[in-house]
Amino acid sequence: MTDKALSGIRVLDMTHVQAGPSCSQLMGFLGADVIKLEPPTGDITRSQLRDLPDVDSLYFTMLNCNKRSITVNLKNPKGKEVFADLIKKCDVLMENFGPGVLKRFGFDWEQVKEINPKIVMASVKGFGGEGPYAQFKAYENVAQAMGGAMSTTGLHDGPPLVTGAQIGDSGSGIHLFGAIMAALLQRERTGRGQFVECAMMDCVMNLCRVKFRDHQRLKHGPLAEYSIQEFEDFAPRAGNDSGGGQLGNAIACKPGGANDYLYVVVQEQVWPALAKRIGGDKLASDPRFIDINARRKNQAEMWRLLEEFAADYRKWDLMAVFNEIDVPCGPVLDTGDLIDDEHVRLREMAVDVDHPKRGKFTNVGCPLKLSDSPVEITPSPLLGEHTDEIMSSVLGYDANRVKELREGGAFSKSAPKT
Repeated sequence: MTDKALSGIRVLDMTHVQAGPSCSQLMGFLGADVIKLEPPTGDITRSQLRDLPDVDSLYFTMLNCNKRSITVNLKNPKGKEVFADLIKKCDVLMENFGPGVLKRFGFDWEQVKEINPKIVMASVKGFGGEGPYAQFKAYENVAQAMGGAMSTTGLHDGPPLVTGAQIGDSGSGIHLFGAIMAALLQRERTGRGQFVECAMMDCVMNLCRVKFRDHQRLKHGPLAEYSIQEFEDFAPRAGNDSGGGQLGNAIACKPGGANDYLYVVVQEQVWPALAKRIGGDKLASDPRFIDINARRKNQAEMWRLLEEFAADYRKWDLMAVFNEIDVPCGPVLDTGDLIDDEHVRLREMAVDVDHPKRGKFTNVGCPLKLSDSPVEITPSPLLGEHTDEIMSSVLGYDANRVKELREGGAFSKSAPKT
């Protein structure tokens, strides 16, 4: 097997749904041996949003590639023995249970580090393990609401909106990935593991950094780059404003479908050429748009003129026109566009995977590109598919020990045989 960036790292992944599995899948893409430890009933997303009867859902298969599955009953004494032995053999333990759940099983951080002082225990929760919100339940949209994203998303005169990008779940997953990598790197120097934690609310706040920038700028006057100029004492919903020093907006194109738009950023240095292209010398010298400050004051009219010009073009054709004069722009691509896009396929960001029961499905590829660690995507495991294999190859159990554990209920919901 080709040596990968994370070859030799073994991850015991107890996480479920999206935030944790998105992190461990990235680790698996980069070569880690990810052992997905599931209860006998399996990760809840195996059955959520099923599109085929009695087959793992796309919700599960798209978040759990490059992993092995073992079922362990942590309510069973024999199951706890297996879990403790796995902790001894792993570099990383990942969990996203509610506060106190692992402690009730007898495996909080204090117990885990006694079993394996070198292990990195990684936890992802809605609001972290302490603080007034620690006991609250969180989902993607709850994290977006409480982390500042919803209040700043949508049109200024409309309701707060969630973003389709899963910044609470998968956004937390990529943050957790970074925290785990840092802890493993520190372990190389110290020989010690440590506890790392990412809270979904914290991660959303980090992704909203520029909104906290704007919140503080309001103390010194209005925000000139926004298309609105009436502000309260918080960062407003920005609509399609660029959020930076340059003006930006989505311009409607023909034939007028739901996603027939081109997003355009009007940089200071490109305005003369852009103005001449859409309105000739007259527009290029128009005092209403002569510099960035003038365009900010008159941006509603500027966007109207751009949309009038765009009405004769399809989004890709308009992109070609604007690219000729170095205007930053990009068409609004929907999921149908992207899943078969030539660039996306070339970048291996849409990858076809063969699942033993589902057949072929398309997964989002690995966004982390390493020249010496090529990514090979393997299908998500069936429930408990690798239980015997892990018992033998990782823990070194012989057939008699596996039989004893199986009869004792370590891997199933059934009561132990007496």
